[in-house]
Amino acid sequence: MMDVYFDNAATTRVYEPAAELVTSLMLNEFGNPSSLHDKGVEAERYVRGARETFASLLKVKENELIFTSGATESNNMAIFGAARARRRYGRHIITTAIEHASVYNPMKELERQGYELTVLPVGSSGLVDPEAVRSAVRPDTILVSVMGVNNEIGTIEPIADIVKAVKETNPETLIHVDAVQTFGKVRFYPSRLGIDMMSVSGHKFHGPKGTGLLWVRGGVRIEPLIYGGGQQKGMRSGTDNVPGWAGMAKAAQLEFENFDDKVAGLYDLREYFIDQVLQIKGTAVNGGLRPGSFTVQEDPLACAAPHIVSVSFDDVRAEVLLHAMAEKGVSISAGSACSSNHPDISRTLKAIGVPKEHLDSTVRFSFSFDSDREQVDYCINALKEVLPVLRRYVPGGRKKRR
Repeated sequence: MMDVYFDNAATTRVYEPAAELVTSLMLNEFGNPSSLHDKGVEAERYVRGARETFASLLKVKENELIFTSGATESNNMAIFGAARARRRYGRHIITTAIEHASVYNPMKELERQGYELTVLPVGSSGLVDPEAVRSAVRPDTILVSVMGVNNEIGTIEPIADIVKAVKETNPETLIHVDAVQTFGKVRFYPSRLGIDMMSVSGHKFHGPKGTGLLWVRGGVRIEPLIYGGGQQKGMRSGTDNVPGWAGMAKAAQLEFENFDDKVAGLYDLREYFIDQVLQIKGTAVNGGLRPGSFTVQEDPLACAAPHIVSVSFDDVRAEVLLHAMAEKGVSISAGSACSSNHPDISRTLKAIGVPKEHLDSTVRFSFSFDSDREQVDYCINALKEVLPVLRRYVPGGRKKRR
């Protein structure tokens, strides 16, 4: 039995050189970077090196980067930090119906605190309409948060067009992008795009869990969430996670080696998987189908990231299919792993108009640069074996009538 891991949008296997660096730093260069002795100075050198790495990869300034524990903290810092810093200028905020819970729930919490929240719909491919964003922006709009790539269906959002629409309407409105599924899979330079804040999570590109960063454009003021010893210029107090952040930077370096070739290969693999899975009776692919750019094209289905495919299967519950595939050695998921323990139906699937009968019958396949056709073939064959068995029963568990 082959071990096939197609849940890379949930988390990834840490690159071995990154894991080795983490281990070495924990055992050898374990000093506190705030300390003035040699071990502290050496630890600080690794933190500074990690900052230099991300500044180079993102084409931003080193002092614009804040290291965090991951995307949830980064998203919360951006949203609450911006809202609190700009509450005198307005209390209107905007997001979309397909955002990750670590964006959507902070926005809803601000709404409970008295802010006015606008949640924008999306089209059937998952695209946010820049003109809808333009129409929603007001003189008192202080923040717009839109993800770069949707974590469930892989749609690449037209960030450049959204930025243009927002800034032309209200230049003072801040724009935050959750780039968790974007970084390491799509070229994305936040400063050049004109956004103001961007969140990244290390474990999505083969870095260690518990690591992330928030980029904040120079001149943009947000309030910190964590107060204490004043680390990172007071924006994120707490002892620096030297092994984690250095390991995350090492993983990022490895992810971007031969990047264009690896992305092209991943798109080829994605297309091959889609061609194969659609040959199975009673399947449908959700969201964008083909690769695209950050500018809306004539074909809205052209905007798709290379690593995520959402598939709905007739007459089978997603949870049952996951267990059946796991028994075959194939790891997949029913959607966002961060919400997998909650029975609520995906907001994203509802927002793009997935038929009611498919809301609980949709599975996410997500690949990495290590995925290959042999694994895809094994996965497809496993689906062909388990689906006929599972489809003898309707989603409610009753035997299907012939």
